[in-house]
Amino acid sequence: MKHVARKRFGQHFLVDASVVERIVQAISPRAGDRLVEIGPGTAALTAALLARVDRLTAIEIDRDLVPRLAARFGERIRLIEADVLTVDFDALGVEGPIRVAGNLPYNISTPLLVRLLASREVIVDQHFMLQKEVVDRIVAPLSGANYGRLSVLLQSYYDVESLFDVAARSFEPAPRVESAVIRMLPRADPSAPEPHSLSPLLAVAFGQRRKMLRNTLLPWLAQLGVEAPEIAPSDRAQDVPVAVYKRIASRLARRDDR
Repeated sequence: MKHVARKRFGQHFLVDASVVERIVQAISPRAGDRLVEIGPGTAALTAALLARVDRLTAIEIDRDLVPRLAARFGERIRLIEADVLTVDFDALGVEGPIRVAGNLPYNISTPLLVRLLASREVIVDQHFMLQKEVVDRIVAPLSGANYGRLSVLLQSYYDVESLFDVAARSFEPAPRVESAVIRMLPRADPSAPEPHSLSPLLAVAFGQRRKMLRNTLLPWLAQLGVEAPEIAPSDRAQDVPVAVYKRIASRLARRDDR
């Protein structure tokens, strides 16, 4: 499927067959899986997935690609012509848990990952091609240079793993940055606070990440009447483990429920 990439959709089509095969091996689709592909584009990954499963659902924003995908795959593909940021993933999981994959446009990757948090209970796993810089932030270890808001937010709800890097030459047109493939497995943790309790906490903590938390997060928590004995006054945001942020967010949530 030849198609001129459109800049407004952030399109960079994967053309390296060896990379496609590595992604499919990582996903390891099985008969009966309810696969949802985000941004099938020119169908490099779509075709490889449909070699393993009978049907899949694909979300595509480019209206010129939708009829071409439909003509090529017929009833084997359920097409949703929409901006993925408007799609109800809970509805896609009504008939059974879904597995989500795709080569995500760089300009929507972070908003989409945050949005998918709300649907994590219906998602078995997520395999995404992302800008390498974003993957490095998601999987960053405690105190690492890339450990930040996105690291804590996503590691609070997923087991995350960077699988392999992908060179720019693997795409047409080639992007200006390197990419990487990430695996994200939703973690069953009934005690975890909801993201709406964790997000404002992380915004304050990492808003001025060079400052000690005695000057930023701790005064903010004190004003709200929430204690954080696990945090030393000399700590900076990147020194605080994910588990500690989750415990404090749970205290914030209990306060809000009073």
